[in-house]
Amino acid sequence: MAGGITQAEYWNGEVGTRWARNQAVLDAVFAPLTDALFDRAGLKSGTRVLDIGCGSGATTVEAARRVAAAGSVTGADISAPLLAVARARVGSEASGGAPVTFVEADVERADLGSFDAALSRFGVMFFPDSRRAFANIRRMLRPGGQLTFLCWRALPENLWVQVPREAVMPLLPEVPPPPAPDTPGPFRFADGDALSVLLRGAGFETVTCEAVDRDVALGRGDTDAAAAEAAAHVALNLGPTSHLVREAEPDLQARAEAAVTEALRRHAEGGTVHLRAACWLVQAA
Repeated sequence: MAGGITQAEYWNGEVGTRWARNQAVLDAVFAPLTDALFDRAGLKSGTRVLDIGCGSGATTVEAARRVAAAGSVTGADISAPLLAVARARVGSEASGGAPVTFVEADVERADLGSFDAALSRFGVMFFPDSRRAFANIRRMLRPGGQLTFLCWRALPENLWVQVPREAVMPLLPEVPPPPAPDTPGPFRFADGDALSVLLRGAGFETVTCEAVDRDVALGRGDTDAAAAEAAAHVALNLGPTSHLVREAEPDLQARAEAAVTEALRRHAEGGTVHLRAACWLVQAA
């Protein structure tokens, strides 16, 4: 983390508040990937589910709907701002589903109970010690229990990040150094083979990593220009490119917004900016 702050400080600070404020935007962008996650997870009525890095609760609520009243779902996250949104949405969205509990907890260390299934939508790449975290998740799964999660493949494959990043990079006074190996970050598990080895080392016996590609709607609007502006907002405020300009001078931020909007305008059609997202859809048991 920049400035040496911890993950908890990062997600409980300005970034977590910004994500909480924009939860509806993020849920819409990730909707095709959320569908892929649940199609693979195969949750059944009566299942006890742990949602890891549940954020603002979209996946928790969907899990509760799928396992119905006979099941239960625990959503765990380290971000209080995101959990506040999650708790507020449950009453209206989880009616008729399983009981839901939200816990502010670090899944790397916490003992949250015993579960039939665990799932995560982009929440497993940020543990300081991945092996310990996956081993702890494995310990909380009952015999026969299964972990299903999404994580990003390599940056160049993810055009929803790469296109705005390429627009910003020429404007920066210096090129930021690449992240150190095996440090928390969105593209930490881009190497599927290494991820499989890590999961087996944490106690999982069977692991599959399926490459999943989906076009995501990064921005929508009444016109292609408006869609590009909406997509630039997502890229520069919520996506992985945001850290490049978050603390920049206002002039650089304005030039970056103009450059990213122009780059994304070339991908707008019919009032929507569609770009490819490339993930691993992982199952481990």
